[in-house]
Amino acid sequence: MSARLLYVMDPMCSWCWGFAPVAEALIAQAQAAGVPTQVVLGGLRSGSRALDASTRGYILDHWQAVHDATGQDFQFEGALPDGFVYDTEPACRALVTARSLDPQRVGALLKLIQQAFYQRGEDVTRAPMLVELAEQAGYDRTAFADAFTSAEQRSATAADFTWVQDLGIAGFPTLLAERNGQLALLTNGYQTLESLEPLLGRWLKQAACA
Repeated sequence: MSARLLYVMDPMCSWCWGFAPVAEALIAQAQAAGVPTQVVLGGLRSGSRALDASTRGYILDHWQAVHDATGQDFQFEGALPDGFVYDTEPACRALVTARSLDPQRVGALLKLIQQAFYQRGEDVTRAPMLVELAEQAGYDRTAFADAFTSAEQRSATAADFTWVQDLGIAGFPTLLAERNGQLALLTNGYQTLESLEPLLGRWLKQAACA
C-alpha cells in the first residue's frame, strides 16, 4: 500500500499562510501514522508588471480577511511597496529545488519564506533572499543556489504548475490524500483544524486497513 498527502499551495498565497498552522498539524498527524507529505506548488501569480494601486488594495483587503479569519500575523505597514512585482514563481521554485535536494527540510523553508514575506515584508521574489532562507533551513548555500537557477528546476517547477492545472485545482490551499494512485480531496480552501482533523483521521484509518 502506497499512501501520502499532497499539499497543493503557493508560499505567497495569503490563505496558505492562514492555513499554515492547520497544515502543520495535519502533516504531523499523517506523519505519526507513517504517511509522508509532498508539497506541490501551484503557481498563484506570475508576470513582470509592478502592482498598481488598485491591485495592491485588493490584495491587502484579502490579507486583512485572512488575518480576521485565522489570526495569522501580517505586517501591513509598508507591505507591497511601489514597484513590487508579485511573481510567485521564484518562491515556488525555491521549494521545488528544496524538495529535490532534501525533502525533509521543505517544511522548514516554506515556513521561513512565509514568515519573511507576511510578517517582515521581505521581498521573497529575489534569488538572494531565497538562498539566504534556504541556508537558514539547513541547505548548503552553494548547492541550493546552483540548483535554483538551473534549467532542471525551472522545468520541474513548470511541471508542478501543469499538474495542478490539469487536475483543475483553482484555489489554494488544497489538501489531497493519495492511496495507491487514487486521490481523495480533503479540502480545497481554508478550513479549521477541528473540521479537518477527524476527516484525515478517518482516511488514515482506512489507508492502514487497505
